[in-house]
Amino acid sequence: MRKKPTWLIVSAVAIALVLFALVQRQGQPTKSSLATVSPQASTQAAKSGSLSSTATHIPAHYESAPPSSKLAAILASERFSGKAREAYQPVRETPQLIAQMPCYCHCDRSLGHKSLHSCFEDDHAANCATCIDEALMAYQLQKRGMSPTQIREQIIAQFGD
Repeated sequence: MRKKPTWLIVSAVAIALVLFALVQRQGQPTKSSLATVSPQASTQAAKSGSLSSTATHIPAHYESAPPSSKLAAILASERFSGKAREAYQPVRETPQLIAQMPCYCHCDRSLGHKSLHSCFEDDHAANCATCIDEALMAYQLQKRGMSPTQIREQIIAQFGD
């Protein structure tokens, strides 16, 4: 039996890894679709009172609603109790809204989350009062007729650093 050349095997593994990385990257927000705050915008917001003067980092979030097909599923609320259960259900009902919200537990830094939506894709939010409170606030404000941009501004004002 002939041995296959090592380079052929190494090449096949390399191609498989590249394809895997591309598949995993699909549906993830790009840097251009994630919000960033320039020093000027932060200064203007602080002057207008919409952000505290010490706020310089707004956690990752989508500026506009991503397609639902690009968002991971939210865990069923029945898995949880209390306030966590109260939060998971509205998030399941409004995934595109929640994806447009930053999360001020800063899980974008520590866990690589892309928005508040990411927190509800697993049980992270069930153990985080910040995630729960932000999601419930966003849902209530949406029911009052506020736009995602207005809701995000309220969340930044209340939870911002």
